[in-house]
Amino acid sequence: MGLYNFFTGTLNSIAWLYILLPCVFVGGLYLTVGSGAVQFRHFAYAMKNTVGKMFKKSEAGKGAVTPLQAVTTALAATVGTGNIVGTSQAIALGGYGAVFWLWIAALLGMVVKYSEVTLAIKYRERDAKGDWVGGPMYYITNGMGQGWRWLAVLFCIFAALASFGIGNMSQANSIVGSLNGAILAFNPAFNGEVVVNWIVGIFLASITAVVLFGGIKRIGSVTEKLVPVMSILYIIFTLVVIFGNIDKIGACLKLIVTAAFAPRAVMGAASGIVLKNAIVWGLRRSAFSNEAGLGSAPIAHAAADTEGPVNQGLYGIFEVFADTIVICTLTALTIIISGVDINFGVKPGSELITSAFSTVWGAKFSALFVAVALMLFAYSTILGWSLYGTRCVQYLLGIKASKIYQLIFIVVIVIGSVTSLNAVWDIADTLNGLMAIPNFIALFGLSPVVFKLTKEHFAKVRAEMAEVRKEIREGK
Repeated sequence: MGLYNFFTGTLNSIAWLYILLPCVFVGGLYLTVGSGAVQFRHFAYAMKNTVGKMFKKSEAGKGAVTPLQAVTTALAATVGTGNIVGTSQAIALGGYGAVFWLWIAALLGMVVKYSEVTLAIKYRERDAKGDWVGGPMYYITNGMGQGWRWLAVLFCIFAALASFGIGNMSQANSIVGSLNGAILAFNPAFNGEVVVNWIVGIFLASITAVVLFGGIKRIGSVTEKLVPVMSILYIIFTLVVIFGNIDKIGACLKLIVTAAFAPRAVMGAASGIVLKNAIVWGLRRSAFSNEAGLGSAPIAHAAADTEGPVNQGLYGIFEVFADTIVICTLTALTIIISGVDINFGVKPGSELITSAFSTVWGAKFSALFVAVALMLFAYSTILGWSLYGTRCVQYLLGIKASKIYQLIFIVVIVIGSVTSLNAVWDIADTLNGLMAIPNFIALFGLSPVVFKLTKEHFAKVRAEMAEVRKEIREGK
């Protein structure tokens, strides 16, 4: 028990509070300055070359996926329970002002993930099957040298273990929990949870096996359909609640900004919310939601059939923007603007957003919709993390060992569905934070490469634009 408390308490605080959050903040500022504020100065260019090209029909080469499939696979792992439950927890534990700090972390997280993805493409390689593989373990060894391989091994161990928790058991448990909650909303006397859990667990394991054993291309083909649909539906539901209370939007935004710097003045001393809580929970839940700095998403992006490192790096900017600035913000505004009661200081589940939806959509329908949304978000997270774990085990032990890992991963889905494992969340949360340590060492060490690639790319873009303007003036 003492070891468990150390791992989930002391070590968790060290990993998240004293390493990850300062690295996201300080590292984000450093990368922003060094890259010429790429996420701000070239935001329009990034959107034009990501959202603007996303749905153009394209085919990927052998062992690769399209840029859209790469970003939706990464979004599959990031757009999930963190956007719904994580945002609710940020507000309940950090107050309304936590939303402001969530935004700050996201703005800095854009350049962090841009740098991760750029390096993933720069230092990726082909595996024995001819697939593109990459991520922190590859940009550590191929960029920093074999002398740093121990750091890559550490990252893979943390990520592979975390995949069973944050990307598997906890997600499966969330799915069966939300489904049982929806059933109880319609039938309070229902007592068949155990049977439902087994059926859902076996079903989840089966459909995951079909997708996972199909390789990166099948994962990409599923996520490019699943992620946009589930995200758009969720956005529509939140917007209906927000526009239904549109007269309160100004007061809502003022409340968020004011509480970001003086939470007690806004919420009262009885809430127990202090400035440190607002900052820590805003930054923490932002990082938990978009995973900027953890090093997970670059593993998916490394498989993209792209023109160059910066071209795919732009999708990192879009990914954080879509995940946190759009979806997390809509969740927060829906909760606050609806006026539902918030039990500050108590960590909530999905009940806050369900209550907010019920003010417009009704209690039963809201419970059903949140259950379906959580199921889709959680399942997409399982798919994304199954790839991350597979690649990490493959790096450590080879392709054959990764097949064994995949079999174990599928069995663990059933275990997560039929067992209540609260400790899994705590352990996986710590492992998630530990992943950031080797990743940020590599990001700082290889930052000159990111700056150089960024400078060269946009110098080329300016030259091409100048040539186009010249041709226009000459009437060509």
